[in-house]
Amino acid sequence: MPEALALAERALTLSNPNPRVGCVLADAAGRVLGRGFTQQAGGPHAEIMALRDAQAQGHAVAGATAWVTLEPCSHHGRTGPCCDALIAAGVARVVAACVDPNPRVVGQGLARLAAAGVAVEMGSCADEARALNIGFFSRMQRGTPWVRMKVAASLDGRTALPDGRSQWITDAPARADGHAWRARACAVLTGIGTVLQDDPLLDVRLVPTSRQPHLALIDSRLQLPPTARLFGPARRLLVYHAVGDEAKADALRARGATVVRLPGGTPPTAAKVDLAAALRDLAAREVNEVHVEAGTQLNGSLLREGLVDELLVYLAPRLIGEGLGMARLGPLAALSDAQVLQWGAIDRIGPDLRILARIPGRDF
Repeated sequence: MPEALALAERALTLSNPNPRVGCVLADAAGRVLGRGFTQQAGGPHAEIMALRDAQAQGHAVAGATAWVTLEPCSHHGRTGPCCDALIAAGVARVVAACVDPNPRVVGQGLARLAAAGVAVEMGSCADEARALNIGFFSRMQRGTPWVRMKVAASLDGRTALPDGRSQWITDAPARADGHAWRARACAVLTGIGTVLQDDPLLDVRLVPTSRQPHLALIDSRLQLPPTARLFGPARRLLVYHAVGDEAKADALRARGATVVRLPGGTPPTAAKVDLAAALRDLAAREVNEVHVEAGTQLNGSLLREGLVDELLVYLAPRLIGEGLGMARLGPLAALSDAQVLQWGAIDRIGPDLRILARIPGRDF
């Protein structure tokens, strides 16, 4: 199963919105017959790739065991059911790390295998398989993506100078690592303030990737210039707004953007996007993981509304003093009102620190 999990990791930036799955076919003596991992959406899943690999090597798989990091699917989506392919190949045993949370599957793949006489077991590495697919589990079980907020800051918590300049607080290795986290996401989310200040690309450039994540913009008043660098032929841009005339919306649509009106606040026509509704809309568009790279205002709004699951923070060994903070949260009445976090991994990335911290209770 660890080898199957290592294969699944190779689908990290490839398989979205499908889960990252690995499969190893082995005979009774433990000899590996075939390996595979899930390809791009519409392409073959891990089990099919492993069967093809075995066939290419001239290995018969009748009587073999399939070690797979997620329950084989049982429904017709972009591809056919993997459980049927394993049955047709004569596989005698399937060991799955965890059950597929997709309501169209949820145990049905394992049940169909068992009904066909295939021995079914749950194996090891369940926590690792879920962690690799935390966005997929979130979308299937909560109806919202997994939201990871990325922040680059000085040791005293400053993300920019008072005038908004932020290039560069962290060093090159941390910036490349940040692009690797962008690459694994289905969508990068930012706010109009960041766009007007920096005119960023927010694409993946510093690490290899087979696909670019979608872009999602919170632009309450439709201030996005049609000349912004966010527009690109290889990426989908979703613009969420609360107010703004149709002429502006049509101009953005003409540039290729999908424009969605989601007023929030009280009354509902207030010039504020309903952020929770925006995340639900992204989930409906098959977005598993959202990578937030925004300014203090949107960061603060997402945190105050309880919409962030995890923080990815890069801390540089420097002090800036006066400047912008990580998030505009407002004054607290008491220290006990502070948002509590749980430490995850803490690593050195070049001269900087990378910290993963999670909102308590956000586990799948």
